[in-house]
Amino acid sequence: MNKAILSLLFVFQSFFLTAQEKTYTRQDTPRGSITPERAWWDLSYYHLDISIDPDEKSIKGKNTIHYKIVKEHDILQIDLQPPLKIEKVLQDGKELNVKSEGNAHFIKLSKEQKKGNLDSIQVFYYGKPREAIRAPWDGGISWKKDVNGKHFIASSCQGLGASVWWPNKDHMYDEVDSMLISVNVPKDLINVSNGRLRKVEEHNNNTKTFHWFVSNPINNYGVNINIGDYVHFGEKYEGEKGALDMDYYVLKDNLERAKKQFKDAPKTIKAFEHWFGPYPFYEDSFKLVEVPYLGMEHQSSVTYGNKYVNGYLGNDLSGSGWGLKFDYIIIHETGHEWFANNITYKDIADMWIHESFTCYSESLFLDYYYGQKASQEYVVGIRKKIQNDIPIIGTYNVNKEGSVDVYYKGANMLHTLRQLIGDDKKWRSILRGLNKTFYHQTVTSKQIEDYICQETKIDLTHFFDQYLRTTKIPTLEYSFKGGKLKYRYVDVIEGYNTPVRIFIGDNPYWIQPSAEWRTKEFKGDRIIIDPNFYIYVKPL
Repeated sequence: MNKAILSLLFVFQSFFLTAQEKTYTRQDTPRGSITPERAWWDLSYYHLDISIDPDEKSIKGKNTIHYKIVKEHDILQIDLQPPLKIEKVLQDGKELNVKSEGNAHFIKLSKEQKKGNLDSIQVFYYGKPREAIRAPWDGGISWKKDVNGKHFIASSCQGLGASVWWPNKDHMYDEVDSMLISVNVPKDLINVSNGRLRKVEEHNNNTKTFHWFVSNPINNYGVNINIGDYVHFGEKYEGEKGALDMDYYVLKDNLERAKKQFKDAPKTIKAFEHWFGPYPFYEDSFKLVEVPYLGMEHQSSVTYGNKYVNGYLGNDLSGSGWGLKFDYIIIHETGHEWFANNITYKDIADMWIHESFTCYSESLFLDYYYGQKASQEYVVGIRKKIQNDIPIIGTYNVNKEGSVDVYYKGANMLHTLRQLIGDDKKWRSILRGLNKTFYHQTVTSKQIEDYICQETKIDLTHFFDQYLRTTKIPTLEYSFKGGKLKYRYVDVIEGYNTPVRIFIGDNPYWIQPSAEWRTKEFKGDRIIIDPNFYIYVKPL
């Protein structure tokens, strides 16, 4: 593993560890909870209309926020992070009073808010947003230049929040139904955002405005701007819902490399439509957009910075060899279109819904093209990166994610679950069923857990509690002498007795250990514990 990958992984792990050590403040509650000032109104439409000044590294503009009143109230919370400032807020042309408390801004409405009515406000703002130093982990705006000295700019803000660069209702539970993103940039640059390009306006001041429309619900951190000296190419993919427009925006010097490397994109859609069901955003198309950082799962505008090489910056995270068969960023970030953008967590504490399924999707891509052996070797190989430092699920209502293990441990939990189900047709129907049942919805971990329990007809309560809510890994202690197998689990929660598959000789058998010693007799003298189960094994 080279220095670049080690450095990136260190930064990535540090991001999560720093988040865990955080001491909660008054600001964490309005950031991470559904406050009374958020709960009474439901988002329906945004029009984000901004100008970008690359030389000054500044943003100026407004967000028009349309909403439905679900409960009568007169104070509305909007989020915007310093050093950005709200200039004014208007409703029906009348300026409103704004009380600011850090990132949260409480707007006193003078107009009566009647339940069932639709209304809107305009939030004008300006300033120099936080600069992302190590995007995408620390979030903000990346103000870079390409090799030709042209501005190369992009946003990334998961965890930190979209309010780091634009004013919005910055909580994941309420997704806007549709959105227009209008971005004014110098005329020699192109802005690429989510959805479809409606029009480009040219202005007398040597600028252009790009208008992108998103027709599907979108989470806040999924909204993005990408500004550069781009060239475009594209194709149509005949998918499960018809023709999917696939568009690619890359720096002009990288066009030929991109045409070769991006062949993984339609392959990914094909594999994931097989496993997860139709691509969730046909109406908004699919885009890959080159950016000056590694990449991110921005909805219908997936960002890419993997240097046009296979693996993770040319490295195989699994050590199995299979990780070099695909471009990690294309596969992983595209997988998020199903798990993150279609099915979205309500609270970042449940980040495993995004990252565990998507990390596991890498092995499903391999399964589709190279077979189950490749898939198994890959997912087992990434176990060496599991930390088991803190639980996967974080703390609710304070914008706190859990462990970095949402990736590798979460993927291995799902791989273990696939073994328990023992029926790949059923496993595939569950993955597709999740995306159909929770189509374009925000969800909790409990909803996902309950759905899987219902579909498998297995009580997986202890299974999920063990892997998601503790750092304990079930350890199978056993002895096998004279055909008699003696076995038990240690390091398990009370009641944990998940079965495991073993092989005596070449014959498969199931055993169901518990915290108590059990014995079972077999004909044979050689035992193998199936390595596809994420447990520790301790022969005595």
